[in-house]
Amino acid sequence: MNALSDREEIIKTIELFFETGKTKDLGILKEIQLDGSSFSSFSDIPPYDLKDYKTSIALEELRFVSISDYDYEIINPKISIFSDTSIVAFELLQKGMLVDNKAFTGEHITIKGRGTFILWKKPTWKIVHIHLSKINN
Repeated sequence: MNALSDREEIIKTIELFFETGKTKDLGILKEIQLDGSSFSSFSDIPPYDLKDYKTSIALEELRFVSISDYDYEIINPKISIFSDTSIVAFELLQKGMLVDNKAFTGEHITIKGRGTFILWKKPTWKIVHIHLSKINN
């Protein structure tokens, strides 16, 4: 059995992050992100402050369970590897139905965006920083 190359493992880790939106297997988020003070995240969804691991996980879980029929496409990923650190920049297309369980309503959404993930090999590739933002058309 061939081991995945670093590039393959890195992109697989990022795909697993977004696959959570499809599978709703929220435990994956804790497996692929580094639980520690080194972790941080930013996004264009409030709150806009720099978030730590625990807050990021909670917001990611809430986001992924609030979108049904979720799908995504990672476009033109650029992977740069510096020893045990990797920076991945890409465009992102996300689609789904934003569900309001209290009002029993839903809204189709399509979000064009971009992302930057920083991963650290410890000993497998773990996400240590996430920055996601929408591209306003």
